[in-house]
Amino acid sequence: MAVLHSVSQPECLLCSSHGPDVRERVRIIRLSAELCDRCWNKVADELALSEGATAAPEPEFDSDDVQWIEPRACRHCDALVRCYPTLYDRWVELATFELPPKEVSPLHRWRLRRPKATNTPIAVATVAIRIGAIDPTPGEPVIPAHEFVCLRHEGREARPFFAG
Repeated sequence: MAVLHSVSQPECLLCSSHGPDVRERVRIIRLSAELCDRCWNKVADELALSEGATAAPEPEFDSDDVQWIEPRACRHCDALVRCYPTLYDRWVELATFELPPKEVSPLHRWRLRRPKATNTPIAVATVAIRIGAIDPTPGEPVIPAHEFVCLRHEGREARPFFAG
């Protein structure tokens, strides 16, 4: 719980600053902390780099616009990708199919979940969560990060199980 300042403003857990930009972060209540915008962006950016969640967010579309919206495609291999926000307000490109966990590197295993808490400025119905601490059971499929199955990313060869 954050320490309250004399004017009843919460205190940033990392830098101890007070102000209107200090608020509870992350969509899972048990893992949330009160951070200012500067500290939150630093923590979220570091986590995003370590998990590979470095995709640009989906563009906002005008509800009155009737133009066709093309599905998102990988800039390296032109395969279709699904882009989802993470629990820490960053975005990740995922493959459009599931695989058994034994065929996906632990660093690239993701699941989609509906958040229970909504203490974030981004309104979403589904978020991507990287599976890290606990290995999934063999019968539980995972969604690989597109980077793992990309045919041309950083000059990698095609993976034999790619089911594009």
